[in-house]
Amino acid sequence: MYDLYKCDKNDRSRFILGKNGNKKLFIIGLNPSTANKDSSDTTVAKVEKVAMNNNFDGFVMANLYPWRSTSPKNLPEQEDIELMQQNIKYILELAKKEEEPIFWAAWGGDILSRNYLLEALKILNTEIQKINGKWVQYGTLTKYGHPRHPSRLSYSWNFSDFNIEEYFKLYA
Repeated sequence: MYDLYKCDKNDRSRFILGKNGNKKLFIIGLNPSTANKDSSDTTVAKVEKVAMNNNFDGFVMANLYPWRSTSPKNLPEQEDIELMQQNIKYILELAKKEEEPIFWAAWGGDILSRNYLLEALKILNTEIQKINGKWVQYGTLTKYGHPRHPSRLSYSWNFSDFNIEEYFKLYA
């Protein structure tokens, strides 16, 4: 089902999930849930449809932290730095192959549930800037200024620029 897939040896952490194409959309969520190389979940099904509806012929679902959990509340209290670095490495390996990669900010308000999630975003953003990556959001921001999680989207929304610097002023 998905030809882009990278996980740890036990599939407990998922780094990358998606479909190849000439123009890929990179979706940056919070943490992976149940989707794997053979089956989708609600979030992945929705981001794939949004990508295809917006002239992308491929997509890469990635996350700020690769540990699988159906709820961010079940993420570890402390990050595994090696795991976090490995995650960023896999995202960038694919993104560097794109001329001007587009990153959909899609983590929702639960980014504040663990300190290391915002730290992962800062590190990832620094690297994205080096490769001329661009941040976008889908729909409006939440009441508290977070980009919306894809599980609660409307296909009638549109992409617009996401000002990551303004976001960091609010939450960094």
